[in-house]
Amino acid sequence: MAGARVASQAAVKATSVLADQVWRPPRGVVIVLYHRVGARTPTAVDLPAPLFDEQMAWLASRGLQISIDDALSSLAGPVPSDAPSDPGPVVVTFDDGTADLVDVALPILSQHRIPAVFYLATDFIEHSRPFPNDGVPLSWAAVREAVSTGLVTIGSHTDTHALLDRVDPATAAAELDRSRTLIEDNVGVTPLDFAYPKAVAGTAEVEALVRARFRSAAVGGCRPNPYGRADLHRLTRSAIQVNDGMRYFERKARGGMALEDRLRRIVNRRRYANAVT
Repeated sequence: MAGARVASQAAVKATSVLADQVWRPPRGVVIVLYHRVGARTPTAVDLPAPLFDEQMAWLASRGLQISIDDALSSLAGPVPSDAPSDPGPVVVTFDDGTADLVDVALPILSQHRIPAVFYLATDFIEHSRPFPNDGVPLSWAAVREAVSTGLVTIGSHTDTHALLDRVDPATAAAELDRSRTLIEDNVGVTPLDFAYPKAVAGTAEVEALVRARFRSAAVGGCRPNPYGRADLHRLTRSAIQVNDGMRYFERKARGGMALEDRLRRIVNRRRYANAVT
């Protein structure tokens, strides 16, 4: 069973590479999405530290790293005259808020001077509640340590990681406001950026609440955010997994592998059909 799954994943990746030759990505800003670093768990999103280090070194050696502030500014206008064509600038982001973000990932980010966004699901941090798959939550002190480096921007990922496509507007508003308040009270910064749990946007009513509270919001979609026409409240992000290695990481950093992402989201819709967080 495991061998068949690995073979299937390899076939999807190979097909996605071919699809990139037909549907070439537009010029724009790529946002990559990580969850965990350190390979402390067997999950597909818990990268070994050496691999993450190699990926960050690749970005830094090409000068591709860009902060979320600079990315949003550049996306608001036409293609910058000095914008590289292939690959373009890359924003590094993390979801959830597990302890390894500061214990393992932050020293690597600092070494390579890579800015990053930490989108936090605040209830887990506030109550020291483990994330699924043995995810140890950050402490608020660790979050403040990350911010003190000047490299980390704190964003919201709701309070309880509620899936906003299946809650009513009042529940969604409470999730958003509780998350913002906890970050402001414990870190001393107001989160301006938001990432939808499971990378799925909410209903129209809920999306309006997000737009009223944040300058940007991120969903799924493995492709660049195009200059001049990107919806800053539907920013696409490319999820990085262990089996991407360097080969497919580099393709994702160039805005490719969209077909693989589409297929994964179809599978996840079924997988999380009855989930609420």
